[in-house]
Amino acid sequence: MAGTRIPERLGKWLVSGPPLAYLAVFFAVPTLIMVLASFRTPGEFGGLAPLVGDDGALDLNVESYARFFTDSIYAAIFVKSFWYALTTTLLCLTAAYPLAALIASSPKKYRDLLLLLVILPFWSNFLIRVYAWMIILGPQAALARGVNGVLAAFGHEPVPLLFSSFAVLVCLVYVHLPFMVLPLYANLEKHDRTLLDAAQDLGASAWQRFWRITFPLSLPGVYAGAALVFIPALGIFAIPDILGGPDDSLIGNVIKQQFLETRDWPFGSVLSIVLTVVALALAGLAAWVGRRGSGAIAGA
Repeated sequence: MAGTRIPERLGKWLVSGPPLAYLAVFFAVPTLIMVLASFRTPGEFGGLAPLVGDDGALDLNVESYARFFTDSIYAAIFVKSFWYALTTTLLCLTAAYPLAALIASSPKKYRDLLLLLVILPFWSNFLIRVYAWMIILGPQAALARGVNGVLAAFGHEPVPLLFSSFAVLVCLVYVHLPFMVLPLYANLEKHDRTLLDAAQDLGASAWQRFWRITFPLSLPGVYAGAALVFIPALGIFAIPDILGGPDDSLIGNVIKQQFLETRDWPFGSVLSIVLTVVALALAGLAAWVGRRGSGAIAGA
């Protein structure tokens, strides 16, 4: 028995060891460094001041945390970032659900092609796709001319589409939409069609069949897609930087500014830690809600 357990344990470590080592080196260790940096003092020319002062004492303090919790502007930026991420998630869900349902109900010979079209944008660089929206939403583009032409016909002043909250939301939805479509499709294609046929035989309308059967069964895919969209959208900084206006800076932009421009690494670390804690809490909440939803469906 002891001889058979050793190969089993060795096999488990060979399978789980490399992922654990990867997470330790590239996630746990950088996180610990960031936590330590959050208690340090900014250097005279940026970065971090020496850990040991001239008097031989450790230079550790909570000034950066006190600054975060006493200055309301950072809480307001977090709330704004949360609003952008939540709006992006809801828009992605609204657009992705019909598309995922269409792909799941299509003949099998067309599903691979439709899925390929969904993931096709990933084949090009992220920044190239964002800069493409600068051309699409530019003042001389056909879209801006058409929108402002309609507004002018009703007596309204022209509005800029580029460098605005509208541009940020449009690009956020465009970038994150596949992350909502794929989990929804993976869920919807597994549904038992006989449940819908039975409900139809019992006199349920199409709307009742959707709300009583399809949507409850698809909730695990909704939760997974919402987490995959909301968490990255919460900390994104490239899209607001490129397409947003002066009032569209999100928490990701502030973190980047603290590290690269202001060079206040301790305060940037505090913001990063708070963002990480919020993201982990939301991911845990989504997992808990998903388990409760799955349990309720199974119990029903």
